[in-house]
Amino acid sequence: QVQLVESGGGLVQAGGSLRLSCAASGRTFSSYVMGWFRQAPGKEREFVAAIRWSRGDTRYADSVKGRFTISRDNAKNTVYLQMNSLKSEDTAVYYCAADRSGTYLSTGRYAYDYWGQGTQVTVSS
Repeated sequence: QVQLVESGGGLVQAGGSLRLSCAASGRTFSSYVMGWFRQAPGKEREFVAAIRWSRGDTRYADSVKGRFTISRDNAKNTVYLQMNSLKSEDTAVYYCAADRSGTYLSTGRYAYDYWGQGTQVTVSS
């Protein structure tokens, strides 16, 4: 049973930083692609970033490129999202997701098989 547990969300002022964590368990994730998505009230869930666990190659949404960094720690089975220079428009529930096919760094939510429960990030202006 795959479990993804996010943590690290909270309230931060605009321009500040947060680091989200996603602890993964229940499988060997070396062949997976891991992603971060976010959903603001009244909006669709949107892609933020993805990383291929084995090679560490990454992909980002244009809206976060240069501000957010996705990484993974193999020993801890954990994926991180370092968020810097936060803006009010980054306010959303952030979700960790896992794509077991591991073929592409997909931006579409339906490519991902497993999801965490989400963690709230609120950026005050």
